[in-house]
Amino acid sequence: MTKADLRLAAAERRAVAHAATPDAGERLARTVLDAVSLPPGAVVSAYWPIRSEIDPRPLLHALITAGHRIALPCTPPASADAPLTFRLWTPADPLSPAAFALHEPPQGAERVEPDVVLAPLLAFDRTGARLGYGKGHYDRTLAALRSRRPTVAIGLAFAAQEVARVPTDAHDVALDGIATEIGYIPVMDTQA
Repeated sequence: MTKADLRLAAAERRAVAHAATPDAGERLARTVLDAVSLPPGAVVSAYWPIRSEIDPRPLLHALITAGHRIALPCTPPASADAPLTFRLWTPADPLSPAAFALHEPPQGAERVEPDVVLAPLLAFDRTGARLGYGKGHYDRTLAALRSRRPTVAIGLAFAAQEVARVPTDAHDVALDGIATEIGYIPVMDTQA
Protein backbone atom coordinates (compact mmCIF):
# COMPACT_ATOMS: atom_id res chain seq x y z
CA MET A 1 0.00 0.00 0.00
CA THR A 2 1.41 3.41 -0.92
CA LYS A 3 1.59 6.25 1.58
CA ALA A 4 -1.19 8.06 -0.31
CA ASP A 5 -3.48 5.01 -0.13
CA LEU A 6 -2.63 4.47 3.52
CA ARG A 7 -3.40 8.14 4.30
CA LEU A 8 -6.90 7.81 2.84
CA ALA A 9 -7.65 4.56 4.68
CA ALA A 10 -6.16 5.86 7.94
CA ALA A 11 -8.17 9.09 7.79
CA GLU A 12 -11.35 7.05 7.41
CA ARG A 13 -10.46 4.78 10.36
CA ARG A 14 -9.58 7.81 12.48
CA ALA A 15 -12.90 9.51 11.68
CA VAL A 16 -14.82 6.39 12.73
CA ALA A 17 -12.83 6.13 15.99
CA HIS A 18 -13.35 9.85 16.66
CA ALA A 19 -17.12 9.52 16.28
CA ALA A 20 -17.27 6.35 18.39
CA THR A 21 -15.15 7.63 21.30
CA PRO A 22 -16.33 11.05 22.52
CA ASP A 23 -14.30 10.74 25.75
CA ALA A 24 -11.05 9.82 23.95
CA GLY A 25 -9.28 13.04 25.01
CA GLU A 26 -9.88 12.37 28.70
CA ARG A 27 -8.83 8.73 28.28
CA LEU A 28 -5.70 9.82 26.39
CA ALA A 29 -4.80 12.19 29.23
CA ARG A 30 -5.02 9.34 31.76
CA THR A 31 -2.87 7.14 29.52
CA VAL A 32 -0.08 9.70 29.26
CA LEU A 33 -0.18 10.73 32.91
CA ASP A 34 -0.04 7.06 34.03
CA ALA A 35 2.58 5.80 31.55
CA VAL A 36 4.97 8.64 30.72
CA SER A 37 7.43 10.08 33.23
CA LEU A 38 8.19 13.70 32.34
CA PRO A 39 11.00 15.70 33.89
CA PRO A 40 9.75 18.34 36.33
CA GLY A 41 8.84 21.57 34.55
CA ALA A 42 9.30 20.10 31.07
CA VAL A 43 8.25 22.10 28.04
CA VAL A 44 5.75 19.88 26.23
CA SER A 45 4.59 20.69 22.74
CA ALA A 46 1.28 19.44 21.47
CA TYR A 47 -1.17 20.53 18.82
CA TRP A 48 -4.61 22.08 18.58
CA PRO A 49 -6.80 19.34 17.08
CA ILE A 50 -8.19 19.59 13.57
CA ARG A 51 -10.45 17.25 11.63
CA SER A 52 -10.82 14.01 13.58
CA GLU A 53 -7.47 14.09 15.45
CA ILE A 54 -7.57 12.77 18.99
CA ASP A 55 -8.06 15.75 21.29
CA PRO A 56 -4.98 16.51 23.43
CA ARG A 57 -6.57 19.47 25.26
CA PRO A 58 -7.56 17.54 28.42
CA LEU A 59 -3.95 16.32 28.59
CA LEU A 60 -2.61 19.86 28.12
CA HIS A 61 -4.69 21.13 31.03
CA ALA A 62 -3.49 18.24 33.22
CA LEU A 63 0.14 18.89 32.28
CA ILE A 64 -0.21 22.58 33.15
CA THR A 65 -1.69 21.60 36.53
CA ALA A 66 1.34 19.29 37.04
CA GLY A 67 3.73 22.22 36.50
CA HIS A 68 4.71 21.76 32.86
CA ARG A 69 4.80 24.50 30.26
CA ILE A 70 2.89 23.92 27.04
CA ALA A 71 3.96 24.99 23.57
CA LEU A 72 2.02 24.79 20.33
CA PRO A 73 3.61 24.45 16.90
CA CYS A 74 3.75 27.24 14.36
CA THR A 75 3.89 26.15 10.74
CA PRO A 76 6.45 27.73 8.41
CA PRO A 77 5.22 29.38 5.23
CA ALA A 78 4.18 26.88 2.55
CA SER A 79 7.18 27.83 0.44
CA ALA A 80 9.66 27.20 3.27
CA ASP A 81 11.23 23.78 3.80
CA ALA A 82 11.81 24.59 7.46
CA PRO A 83 10.97 22.85 10.73
CA LEU A 84 8.11 23.91 12.96
CA THR A 85 8.73 26.52 15.62
CA PHE A 86 7.02 26.46 19.00
CA ARG A 87 5.47 29.18 21.14
CA LEU A 88 4.29 28.97 24.73
CA TRP A 89 0.56 28.71 25.31
CA THR A 90 -1.78 28.81 28.32
CA PRO A 91 -5.55 28.30 28.32
CA ALA A 92 -6.02 32.07 28.75
CA ASP A 93 -4.07 32.83 25.56
CA PRO A 94 -5.88 33.53 22.29
CA LEU A 95 -4.99 31.51 19.21
CA SER A 96 -4.60 32.89 15.71
CA PRO A 97 -5.83 31.17 12.54
CA ALA A 98 -3.02 29.78 10.40
CA ALA A 99 -2.40 27.68 7.29
CA PHE A 100 -4.06 24.27 6.92
CA ALA A 101 -6.97 25.37 9.20
CA LEU A 102 -4.61 25.32 12.18
CA HIS A 103 -4.69 27.55 15.24
CA GLU A 104 -1.42 28.85 16.64
CA PRO A 105 -0.20 31.14 19.41
CA PRO A 106 0.18 34.72 18.18
CA GLN A 107 3.50 36.04 16.85
CA GLY A 108 4.27 37.74 20.17
CA ALA A 109 4.16 34.55 22.26
CA GLU A 110 7.53 33.38 23.61
CA ARG A 111 9.39 30.93 21.35
CA VAL A 112 10.74 27.80 23.05
CA GLU A 113 12.21 24.41 22.19
CA PRO A 114 10.22 21.52 23.64
CA ASP A 115 11.65 18.70 25.72
CA VAL A 116 8.75 16.48 24.65
CA VAL A 117 6.87 16.60 21.34
CA LEU A 118 3.34 15.20 21.24
CA ALA A 119 2.65 14.67 17.54
CA PRO A 120 -0.58 14.09 15.63
CA LEU A 121 -0.66 11.39 12.98
CA LEU A 122 -2.78 9.40 10.57
CA ALA A 123 -1.23 5.96 11.17
CA PHE A 124 1.52 4.37 13.27
CA ASP A 125 3.19 1.02 13.79
CA ARG A 126 5.02 -0.53 16.71
CA THR A 127 8.46 0.42 15.38
CA GLY A 128 7.60 4.08 15.94
CA ALA A 129 6.98 4.84 12.29
CA ARG A 130 4.46 7.64 11.90
CA LEU A 131 2.39 8.58 8.88
CA GLY A 132 1.52 12.27 8.87
CA TYR A 133 -0.12 14.48 6.29
CA GLY A 134 2.80 14.34 3.86
CA LYS A 135 4.41 17.75 4.31
CA GLY A 136 7.30 16.45 6.47
CA HIS A 137 6.95 19.13 9.15
CA TYR A 138 7.35 16.79 12.12
CA ASP A 139 10.18 14.80 10.52
CA ARG A 140 12.19 17.97 9.85
CA THR A 141 11.35 19.30 13.29
CA LEU A 142 12.33 16.17 15.22
CA ALA A 143 15.55 15.83 13.23
CA ALA A 144 16.46 19.45 13.99
CA LEU A 145 15.57 19.24 17.68
CA ARG A 146 17.40 15.92 18.19
CA SER A 147 20.50 17.30 16.47
CA ARG A 148 20.77 19.82 19.34
CA ARG A 149 19.62 17.79 22.36
CA PRO A 150 17.60 14.74 23.40
CA THR A 151 13.94 15.23 22.54
CA VAL A 152 11.21 12.69 23.28
CA ALA A 153 8.57 12.26 20.57
CA ILE A 154 5.25 10.61 21.38
CA GLY A 155 2.51 10.13 18.83
CA LEU A 156 -1.05 10.75 19.96
CA ALA A 157 -3.66 8.62 18.22
CA PHE A 158 -6.71 6.45 18.48
CA ALA A 159 -5.82 2.77 18.88
CA ALA A 160 -7.64 2.15 15.58
CA GLN A 161 -4.90 4.09 13.78
CA GLU A 162 -2.35 1.30 14.32
CA VAL A 163 -1.28 -0.56 11.19
CA ALA A 164 1.07 -3.52 10.70
CA ARG A 165 3.67 -1.42 8.90
CA VAL A 166 3.96 2.21 7.92
CA PRO A 167 6.06 2.62 4.76
CA THR A 168 9.07 4.80 5.54
CA ASP A 169 11.63 6.82 3.65
CA ALA A 170 15.14 7.87 4.70
CA HIS A 171 13.92 11.25 6.00
CA ASP A 172 11.22 9.79 8.28
CA VAL A 173 11.95 10.17 12.00
CA ALA A 174 10.68 7.54 14.44
CA LEU A 175 8.62 8.18 17.54
CA ASP A 176 9.66 7.00 21.01
CA GLY A 177 6.15 5.77 21.78
CA ILE A 178 2.49 6.17 21.00
CA ALA A 179 -0.27 7.10 23.44
CA THR A 180 -3.84 6.12 22.63
CA GLU A 181 -7.18 6.19 24.42
CA ILE A 182 -6.59 2.60 25.58
CA GLY A 183 -2.92 2.60 26.53
CA TYR A 184 0.70 3.48 25.90
CA ILE A 185 2.73 1.64 23.26
CA PRO A 186 6.50 1.84 23.73
CA VAL A 187 8.44 1.50 20.51
CA MET A 188 9.79 -1.98 19.89
CA ASP A 189 13.56 -2.29 19.58
CA THR A 190 13.97 -3.55 16.03
CA GLN A 191 17.76 -3.83 16.42
CA ALA A 192 17.62 -6.69 18.94
